[in-house]
Amino acid sequence: MTDQEILSHIDHTLLKASASWEGITTLCNEAVQYKTASVCIPPSYVKAVHETYGNTLTLCTVIGFPLGYSVSGVKAAETEQALADGAGEIDMVINIGDVKNRRFDRVFDEITGLKKILGDRILKVIVETCYLTIDEKTRLCELVRNAGADYIKTSTGFGTAGAVLEDIHLFKKHIGPQVKIKAAGGIRTREDLERFLNAGCHRIGTSSAVALLSGGSGKAY
Repeated sequence: MTDQEILSHIDHTLLKASASWEGITTLCNEAVQYKTASVCIPPSYVKAVHETYGNTLTLCTVIGFPLGYSVSGVKAAETEQALADGAGEIDMVINIGDVKNRRFDRVFDEITGLKKILGDRILKVIVETCYLTIDEKTRLCELVRNAGADYIKTSTGFGTAGAVLEDIHLFKKHIGPQVKIKAAGGIRTREDLERFLNAGCHRIGTSSAVALLSGGSGKAY
């Protein structure tokens, strides 16, 4: 797998609370230069980045991030604002409390509601695997598939653990062919990148891939 093949699957990411405009523009410049799949940035920067870079890169942002427990109406409003500001992809965090309370109907309704707002634009559903049982992960694969989302995503990168290959194998078994997989959290070496892509991931969210694969000219965030 070539460096460019790997980079074409990367959501180049900067979601730290301390993210500055300088850091965001450096991230975006790298994404344009190295042709990453997208940049994943805080909602508060989406409008300014869209105005600065236009259609030279794909803008992804996060909704209900990182804990997921804001109410569905707030997530819907966040999504509408992000689209108005120029986002083309949304990574939303499910309400883990609903999962633990076995209120899977609420999880399903929330995903379908956001997908209705997005239409043909990409919705990635963050399930935060570090907090889930195998049974819950399996059930969420079914919900994400039936709700019409485009991706299931392992993690925010802000939980107690990030992506593990065992979860990718589980997703592949249960998610169905129409839903893609995004891994995020703790993927920091070239070997990790290749392992997750070879296991079946179509996207990887990481802050370090460009730095790893750019011959030292990139920056790890």
